[in-house]
Amino acid sequence: MNWSKVPMRAWFATLGLGCLGLVAISMELQTLLRLAPCPLCIFQRLLYVVIGLAGLLGFIWPAGRMIWAALAGCLAALGVGVAAYQTWMQAFPHLAPECSFTDPNAIERLVDWLGTEWPSVFLATGFCSSRDWELFGLSMANWSVLLFAGIVGYAALLFMKKR
Repeated sequence: MNWSKVPMRAWFATLGLGCLGLVAISMELQTLLRLAPCPLCIFQRLLYVVIGLAGLLGFIWPAGRMIWAALAGCLAALGVGVAAYQTWMQAFPHLAPECSFTDPNAIERLVDWLGTEWPSVFLATGFCSSRDWELFGLSMANWSVLLFAGIVGYAALLFMKKR
């Protein structure tokens, strides 16, 4: 198959539906396995939702593809950082700063607000250093690093793709 002939809208639809599908899968795993997502998990979920919406906007309005691809790439890069930080917290839980007596940071305040507005999607009840679920030896945070890195690469290709 000649990938250069695939319409730009299809690439953006794949990005949007893929990210929203990841959110649906995470919510289903949370329910089936009775997982307690932490604030960083919920923030990553929010990033997947916004990247998914950027992908769908690219599908609806492909003329702004560079804007939507740049937005998706920047948000995914932020996701790599957040997921990598959570990976570090899981690797070194004795060094993790959670449950301290400091004021909540901006991410925690946003997640708290979202959790009160849409608890079924954004309520954080777990600890970031917990490794409650693993697949092939990787925690959900580890998988998220890989997925966000893949989205960065995908968004870069969308940004550079010729019409």
